[in-house]
Amino acid sequence: MTTALVTGANKGIGLEIVKRLIDKGMTVYLGARDAEKGEKAAADVGARFVQLDVTDAESVRRAAASIEELDVLVNNAGITGGRANAPGQADVDVIRDVFDTNVFGVITVTEAFLPLLRKSAHPRIVNMSSMVGSLTHMLANETPNSLAYVPSKTALNAVTVSYAKAEPGIRINAACPGYCATDLNNHSGYRTAAQGANAAVTLATLDDDGPTGGFYDEDGALPW
Repeated sequence: MTTALVTGANKGIGLEIVKRLIDKGMTVYLGARDAEKGEKAAADVGARFVQLDVTDAESVRRAAASIEELDVLVNNAGITGGRANAPGQADVDVIRDVFDTNVFGVITVTEAFLPLLRKSAHPRIVNMSSMVGSLTHMLANETPNSLAYVPSKTALNAVTVSYAKAEPGIRINAACPGYCATDLNNHSGYRTAAQGANAAVTLATLDDDGPTGGFYDEDGALPW
């Protein structure tokens, strides 16, 4: 049976991804920082809970040691920083916090679970990115001019490509969920969390000849 881990998954898009992967017959580990919330969410959907804070290397190490096999890793945990952080008005401490979760957290988790993924017959990694991280869209003035969340997703896209080049045996891609109504944006999005899970689930269940090193939403490839 295929085994998956989804980080930041006690609510929102992460929880929807967990539910969809379970529906596809996978054994799914629901990763969350808060043990009480994570255990409840896991029990509600039939997942296995694992305490995992992507910004805490020891927490990640313990999580990796507790899982014996892994086929799919969905790096879903992410934060916005709560403010625009426009150039000239930047709060560098907030920017560091955002990058710590959205970029360094993904690297920390991926590094910890690569040994298990390399043993899988059909390994997949999905990094939850955003269209706002697209340089093409930034240059067209189609995204907020932010120094926190926006460039953290640009960096995550670059991290995705780097891992895909280094690990040709693993299908590694970035997913864009679209603007979904979740706690991340005070539920201001026009898409549902369930819709936001679509691209990630597709990429998590790619055939062995599927793409790698790409950036996708539910309709297909997106510009970097």
